Parts: sequence; structure tokens; C-alpha cells
Amino acid sequence: MSAHEDLHEWISFDDPDEHRTWVFDATFLRSNYMCIYGCGCKGILDQPSPELEQGCCSYGAHFVDAADVANVERYFERVEPRHMQFHADAVEHGITMPGELDDSGEPTVVSRLVDDACIFLNRPGFEGGVGCALHIAAESAGERPLDWKPQVCWQVPLRLEHSEDESGHVTSRLREWKRRDWGEGGTEFSWWCTETPDAFVGSEPFYVSARDDIVELVGKHIYELMVAAFEGPIAVPLPHPALRRTGG
Repeated sequence: MSAHEDLHEWISFDDPDEHRTWVFDATFLRSNYMCIYGCGCKGILDQPSPELEQGCCSYGAHFVDAADVANVERYFERVEPRHMQFHADAVEHGITMPGELDDSGEPTVVSRLVDDACIFLNRPGFEGGVGCALHIAAESAGERPLDWKPQVCWQVPLRLEHSEDESGHVTSRLREWKRRDWGEGGTEFSWWCTETPDAFVGSEPFYVSARDDIVELVGKHIYELMVAAFEGPIAVPLPHPALRRTGG
């Protein structure tokens, strides 16, 4: 008897408009995953720390590129002190700092840390609300938080990857963000939310609750094709987190 842990099923189809094949982690996207920040999230420190309510924010947000930084800086101008615990600090000292070197030897850009967590993270007890100040300010303005936040912050736990073969055909994969995607530091997390049942408590499939995020990543038309594939007459989906045993 052999055990296959973290077994996933995938759905793929060719893009009708491009030389591209889309591949979707159907097991994760059809699961009832939901972010449980503030509702039992244990954080990403080396010890479970739900009382700190830091979520994924302990090490700051790693910006994708200069455009990502510029976007957040533009929205930060609309953040008010009532939204952000460390607003005065951010105005005086800025919201970014150099991070680790990337593969080309250039320093990455990370949101500044204050008291061992992201400067945008409001701590428990702040009158304006606990959690991301950008998220809070966006909701106060009646706008989408994903438009205000660093890309990594709204994409996690989704990860979109692209690869190209020798003929130039692109394969794009949308999957769950795993511990390994954080690099070497991910091995030190005491807990990661897609690995255990704790966060699989949502009232609807993740591809429904995360519609805006997925559409932002793949486009509305591809999202609709994905939904049609998920909801068509197919086999019973594999539950997630899953442990399937096969004879051996």
C-alpha cells in the first residue's frame, strides 16, 4: 500500500485567442478554502501565533516590480491616519526598503517593517481596525482592495506561472500557493494555510469566492471557460486537503 499525499486533479484547455494552454488546479479551486485571517490564522512565524494577527504580513510584502511599487505609493496617498496605525511613520520614512538580492544580483523591494511586521499591518487594539491598512482604506472608499495592495498580497494563496516550450507555445498554470513558493524561508513556517483543514471552511467553492482575483490574473473570458469546465458533467472532484491511497 502506498500513500499519495496532497494529490491534485488538473483541468486544462487551449486558449481560443492565443498560442497558450491554460492549466488549473481543479482540486484547490473547487475546494471550500477561505482566508481565515483574524479567525484562527496561525501566521507564518516559526511558532503558531494567532494572537498576533499578523497573517502573511510578518516579513513585509515583496513587490513584483517598479510598477507594483508605484501603484501602492499612488494609493497610499489616499490612506488616512484613521485607516493606518503607522501612517505618520510611513509619511516620514517611506513605505519600502531594500530586500534580498534577486537572481540577477539586484536588490528586491519590500514594504518597510515596523515592530517586526509590515508597516501597513494594523495591530490588535488599533481603533481603525486590525489588518491591512490598504485593505481597510479601500473598503472605506468603496473600492476593491486588490487594486490598492501589492500584487503578492492579493494573489496569495493563488499562484500563476508561465512556461514556454521550444516552439513558443506558452503554458499558464493557476494553482495554490505552496510553502515552497516562499523560498527557503517557507520551510521555517510552523503552519501554512493550504496544508491543513483549518482554512477549508468556506461556504462556497474558492473559484467563486475568489472570482475577482482570478479574473484579474487570467481575464474574464478564460475565467468563464474555467467555470464551465469545473461545472460540466465530470467525475466527482477530489477533496482538498486530500490523502488518497492506492494499491501497491
